[in-house]
Amino acid sequence: MKTHLLSRRTFLRGAGVTLALPLLEAMSSPRAAAATAPRRMICINTTLGLHTPNLFPEKAGRDFELTPYLEPLADFRKDFTVFSGLSHPEVDGGHPAELCYLTAAPHPRADNFKNTISLDQFAIEKLVPDTRFGSLTLASSSSRGLSFTRSGVPIPAEERPSRVFKNMFVDGTANEVNAQVQRLKQGQSIMDTVLEEAKDFQRGLGQPDRDKLDEYFTSVREVELRMVKAQDWARRPKPKVDAKPPTDIASSVEVPARVRLMIDIMHLALQTDSTRYITFALNGLNAVPVIPGVTQDWHNLSHHGQDPAKLAELKVVELQQMKLFGELLAKLKGTVEQGGNLLDRTIVMFGSNLGNASSHDNKNLPILVAGGGFKHGQHLAFDPKKNPPLSNLYVQFLRRLGADVNAFGSSSNGTIPGFDLA
Repeated sequence: MKTHLLSRRTFLRGAGVTLALPLLEAMSSPRAAAATAPRRMICINTTLGLHTPNLFPEKAGRDFELTPYLEPLADFRKDFTVFSGLSHPEVDGGHPAELCYLTAAPHPRADNFKNTISLDQFAIEKLVPDTRFGSLTLASSSSRGLSFTRSGVPIPAEERPSRVFKNMFVDGTANEVNAQVQRLKQGQSIMDTVLEEAKDFQRGLGQPDRDKLDEYFTSVREVELRMVKAQDWARRPKPKVDAKPPTDIASSVEVPARVRLMIDIMHLALQTDSTRYITFALNGLNAVPVIPGVTQDWHNLSHHGQDPAKLAELKVVELQQMKLFGELLAKLKGTVEQGGNLLDRTIVMFGSNLGNASSHDNKNLPILVAGGGFKHGQHLAFDPKKNPPLSNLYVQFLRRLGADVNAFGSSSNGTIPGFDLA
């Protein structure tokens, strides 16, 4: 084992490649481990809402029964909190409230509406993280994301995992970058480029660090394989059918596959401390998502009007989203970090700007928060007719990340009672 501590910013380098390494025991003393492991945040908005009767438990507190939408998260019951009865008090207007999910700026439909800074960008201003990317603004099928600058200007979202991957791991001269991208397209791993240096580096590490690097290198390869597979399918000739082409069917309808790639990217970004703040818009579609059992337009399903047939298909779509959320939690919790795991250090919020998508209502928002070092395993229920500000929860996020703040946005007036640190 090396007698000196490795830099937190240790990289493996090859032609056109810089591979940032995850936090290892050799990068900090045991005494400093808890202090050096960074705190992080992921904020996810599913833009067409969730049918809250399938999500919210009937009973508040810790003894609630798992609802249909919480059953896929059963393994993480002690790792998340369900919130009902929260909203941004002055945010209205149905779908345009997407703009305000992380800003709380009032009345997005107003002629004089001007957005404000989003939660992730506010955290960057206050905490100035020493990371390659201040934040990642991601989306499943659109350039419309959740992040906004101090002046309320939208930050374009990236919907192509391959581009984020390249930005994180591929650098060098233009020729080196092009060569490395071509190798990826041919199914060769960036690990091939840094393999010898990786072997030399691992010789000086203890077994726990070698195991962690093996896990990380495996994650890198898995992401590459998924991207290569996606590219391969795009190149394959399509079958000929004697039928009328469907309308507006494009790659964006492959919702689970696209979201899984973004989950992989989020996991790698946090593992390598490439960023500490991620926003992800899980964009709804005016199309039929490729999910078994779904035959109707997703947007149309969200406007179900209590139609039993629509509600049945909507449940299939939204259960798929909950399963994907569970996959993200599993990746984070399964990644060991000094003194715990990645989920322990990452606040993960999953919710929507719509409380009732069918009626375009922006009250009683579906909000789940996992990880981050809070006391979980509970349903915190608030007055459905007089919602506390969701921004109060954001204040607690910011404090947990290390910011000295008492307010966020125009509506916060305190904190959420019952939501405490572990």
